Amino acid sequence: MLHSAGNMATNGYRLHAATGIHRGDRDYQQDQVALLQHPRVKGCILGVVADGMGGRSGGRKASDQVMMTAKQVFDRYDPATEDASAILKQIVQEAHLVIKLTAISAEQEPHSTLAAFIINPSGDCHWAHTGDSRIYYYHGSTFVRRTIDHSYVQTLVDKGEITEEQAAVHPQSNILMGCLGTESEPPVNQHVIPRLRAGDTLMACSDGVWHYFKNSEIGSVLASLSAREACEFLIDKARARARGRSDNLSIVIVKLEALD
Repeated sequence: MLHSAGNMATNGYRLHAATGIHRGDRDYQQDQVALLQHPRVKGCILGVVADGMGGRSGGRKASDQVMMTAKQVFDRYDPATEDASAILKQIVQEAHLVIKLTAISAEQEPHSTLAAFIINPSGDCHWAHTGDSRIYYYHGSTFVRRTIDHSYVQTLVDKGEITEEQAAVHPQSNILMGCLGTESEPPVNQHVIPRLRAGDTLMACSDGVWHYFKNSEIGSVLASLSAREACEFLIDKARARARGRSDNLSIVIVKLEALD
């Protein structure tokens, strides 16, 4: 398991952040996770999770392309003059194109999910996702919001045919309705939090993590542990609950803590 942790003070709060990644019980790692500090602008960060699909080389190649594209676009981003939501959309579109071009020369069909958020020094947060990697937003232990998966079981939930609880154990829970690298344009959902405050936490993770937790469980973990400890705990607990059938797991957590 790899993790990085860092903290920076801005806007009356300090950012504490960490990432975690584990192969789980799979033969190879196709997830990728990154937490990037802007090269020029203090207090501006990008968190990204990508869950690659398409066989050993295909899935890893796809998630690698997401990370490379995200870093290149974020490095060029100017928070003073550009809209973070447009930057995230650009990451999605460019990564989708690069993965499709890779597919032409690859034996397998490389695809990837993407869940990414940008926190600006001014205190606003923008997120975007495609596929079933998720972003969660909490204040303390209280669940505020999360992304809604682009998946087959989510369409059943939306129609009222099954409950959220039934969706979690549905045999077709891994079927996606859209992601990066497919023939059709990827579905993208975006959200803006106008102003973050001390006590807020953002978490992005692949389905290997979120599949095993209720919103309230995640909330209590995020509220009671540091970012690094929460990454380790959620990965360990998800692996235990998977009982030897664990998927790849990746997670990034950013906690906003009061300066005093």
